[in-house]
Amino acid sequence: MADLARQPAPRRARVAEAFARRRARVAEALARKRVPLGFGVAAATLALAQPTWRTWQIGLAVALAGEIIRIWAAGHLEKGREVTRSGPYRWTRHPLYVGSTVIALGVVIASRSAVVALVAAAYMGSTLAAAVSVEESFLRSAFGATYDDYAAARAAPVPRRLSWARVMRNREHRSVAGLLIGFALLALKLVLR
Repeated sequence: MADLARQPAPRRARVAEAFARRRARVAEALARKRVPLGFGVAAATLALAQPTWRTWQIGLAVALAGEIIRIWAAGHLEKGREVTRSGPYRWTRHPLYVGSTVIALGVVIASRSAVVALVAAAYMGSTLAAAVSVEESFLRSAFGATYDDYAAARAAPVPRRLSWARVMRNREHRSVAGLLIGFALLALKLVLR
């Protein structure tokens, strides 16, 4: 870094631009691969988990709360068509990711494993940060000042009811299925002990 500070301004600008492009490419790759990486993390979680029935129950309750947040968000989201400003989007720019984080916390609680907690934190931290970066870049380029006003909390909320058709169109049933299968596998691990 000290060497970079001694470089002429145009060189520093080119180096900074190169770092920014590299960071954007890494973020795009992580955002695209977060689902396949998630399957790997899920397999590792199942292998490393040491649940008890009590931690499983508490974890399931927390994860279901996260899924309810995701369903609420998916029922308002018009992906790629608008800057959604209804439902949970009135309070947070990324309620689907808030829900996913709560689900991950539930899985960590159910798993009762410090290693699972570290793996989940690394996975969620890296992939969600990448997804947010890519998503916000897209929204800025697609919606310009409308998104900037929303991001700065200057945009008025839009009154709209949750739509089950939107929930299905946004494929939230896949998240529900994944959650139920994951907790069923943790329960099976408990039964087979």
